[in-house]
Amino acid sequence: MSSFHLPFFTGTSTRSTFSFSIKSSSFPSSFSSSLVPFQRFDRFRSTSRTTTRSFSCVFYSLKAKAMAELVQDKESGAAATGSGGGVRPEVEHSRTFLEARSEQELLSGIRKEVEAGRLPPNVAAGMEELYQNYRNAVFQSGDPAAVGIVLSNMAVAFDRMLLDLRDPFVFETYHRALREPFDYYMFGQNYFRPLINFRNSYVGNLSLFYEIEEKLKQGHNVVLISNHQTEADPHIIALLLEKTNPHVAENMIYVAGDRVIADPLCKPFSMGRNLLCVHSKKHMFDVPELAEMKRRVNTRSLKEMALLLRGGSKIVWIAPSGGRDRPDPFTEEWYPAPFDSSSVDNMRRLIEHSGAAGHIYPLALLCYDIMPPPPQVEKEIGEKRIITFHGAGLSIAQKISLPEIAASCEKSEEAKDVYTQALYKSVTEQYDVLKSAVHGKQGLEASTAGQVFSLHKFLTHNKKAIRFVHKRMLCKKNPIFFLMPINDINGRLPFIGAESIRN
Repeated sequence: MSSFHLPFFTGTSTRSTFSFSIKSSSFPSSFSSSLVPFQRFDRFRSTSRTTTRSFSCVFYSLKAKAMAELVQDKESGAAATGSGGGVRPEVEHSRTFLEARSEQELLSGIRKEVEAGRLPPNVAAGMEELYQNYRNAVFQSGDPAAVGIVLSNMAVAFDRMLLDLRDPFVFETYHRALREPFDYYMFGQNYFRPLINFRNSYVGNLSLFYEIEEKLKQGHNVVLISNHQTEADPHIIALLLEKTNPHVAENMIYVAGDRVIADPLCKPFSMGRNLLCVHSKKHMFDVPELAEMKRRVNTRSLKEMALLLRGGSKIVWIAPSGGRDRPDPFTEEWYPAPFDSSSVDNMRRLIEHSGAAGHIYPLALLCYDIMPPPPQVEKEIGEKRIITFHGAGLSIAQKISLPEIAASCEKSEEAKDVYTQALYKSVTEQYDVLKSAVHGKQGLEASTAGQVFSLHKFLTHNKKAIRFVHKRMLCKKNPIFFLMPINDINGRLPFIGAESIRN
């Protein structure tokens, strides 16, 4: 039997929290959820109009029907064989969720699939919890199109989850984002876009991302040493860069732990990213008998990465902490988790021996509010997902090389530690600026370069000006964090639901 505790969403709520427990493997036909009626949300109004939103069944029906037809068109063009190179052929599966024309039909479809034996009860409970969280978070945004966004995005998400249970996808050591016949990359972009408050989101030192794009075009490799906050990090990074640096956003390779390729609610989103799959040190001994196998997998991943870097023009994101950041148990303050020096040194050596020019940049990411991890590291797959509509931040600093930092070190181990600490210090400094901008409500005032405040509107749409001014301001002895407001960069983002699946 499943039990749910679903508090009503209120206009002042900043986070939607839900809990569920599966007390047995049964999933009775009387299963139902305490859904908040959509009529309770009619106080939300358009930011450009004063008319109240209409939540008509006709609107639901049109959105869901159009979405189902588009996904069907995509699948009809699937190749009969072959799944390499970012392509995965589709198999026949239930279209219960794509045919849903209302929230009631979508959620009753979960019960239908359980009764048909196609959906495990524990996964079904997690799907309903995810729906509740996602719906409430999107409604927090006040977007007048929230009803359509939730219905179409969750219908496609449920469909992809059900398909993977029917035909489980197996990730290779190096996984290329699946773009055909179904575009999993855009699926992830569209799903997470409504969760970001772009009006309170910032990118730090944007000119360095342009610099990185130029280096990639020249055949150089780039490694981003970063903190890690949520399962959605790859999607949030891509969304913050998709308008200014789409090449970086779409081609970044993420070093990913095994949990994001094993959890049935997470797998479809991971399928849309370029991944190098490894086993995190934090979970290496969850099952002692599998520790040796996990080590062998990690060794293969290192070899695969070495081969990739030899080809040049690769950009790799890695979190050398080995897992997501967690709040301090006493202060409840979030901060980047310490970096593991051996992980940093492995990446440095891979870059140096690739045969192509390589660069290592420190990157800071602030987005834990959108989908925070459990307070403690959990062994079991299937964590509770709390979701919130919130601002986010991304900042990059000047590249850091080992000779510049550790020239005076006599021992290699000392040099490794000094270099790792230099990268970590840069990430934490950037994180503090992002924290002041997003959480401290300081916005652009959080920048450490006072003269950029009056220039940001001019610089936003002028790449050459950004490069020139930023080059003058960046100084290794006195680092400057130049924040750009995402809303100015992207403009007001329109709703892009399932209809945007690439042709």
